[in-house]
Amino acid sequence: MKLFYTDQAKEDLENSLAWYERQKIGLGQEFLTCIEVAIQSIKKNPHMYRLYYSVFHGCVVRRFPFVIFYTIEENEIVVHSIFDSRRNIENRPS
Repeated sequence: MKLFYTDQAKEDLENSLAWYERQKIGLGQEFLTCIEVAIQSIKKNPHMYRLYYSVFHGCVVRRFPFVIFYTIEENEIVVHSIFDSRRNIENRPS
């Protein structure tokens, strides 16, 4: 199954990766590795993860406080957000 990232998901990933790398050299790469492991798991069995709202599934990322929110379309998985669960959703930039 093909996997696509929305612009929001790409921005989430880029911002979080940069933030972790600023905290400690190499931590951004560790974050990216954990995201990749979660993405591969989603691709392998997309229906395995909990439905959080309507058609949005969420995969909790190991070691980092993030949830990958995605939908399962006809022949593809669409990642809508790589959400930092420490943030308040009402304060999320649009």
